[in-house]
Amino acid sequence: KYTTFSIFYYWINSLGQKTSIYSKLESVTIPPGEEHKTATVSYKHIIRPLENTSSTGTYYCNVKWNDTQKMGNGVFVLARGTGYVETSYGWEVLITFTVLLAALSIAATALLLWKRK
Repeated sequence: KYTTFSIFYYWINSLGQKTSIYSKLESVTIPPGEEHKTATVSYKHIIRPLENTSSTGTYYCNVKWNDTQKMGNGVFVLARGTGYVETSYGWEVLITFTVLLAALSIAATALLLWKRK
């Protein structure tokens, strides 16, 4: 009864629209002596490179037997236009710190000269 089933991959975007990605009919053979035991079979599905940022959403897998269906928890995928860009503030911090020290040095020198008069 459970040896033939269908696997469906789909995603739901941020607007709640469901889009089918892939489906496959599977038929597995049960070895002798294993007929009334629970078995787990893993299936991998690779999603092709995401075309654009509208591919953001939650991706699901659903398996259907004759009268039963099981759905996975889903995996959220955030597609970005440029990918991950690490921000570096090294130069900005160094320049800001140098300008601040220079301003304080000028102010201190001006105060010393003013006090001397």
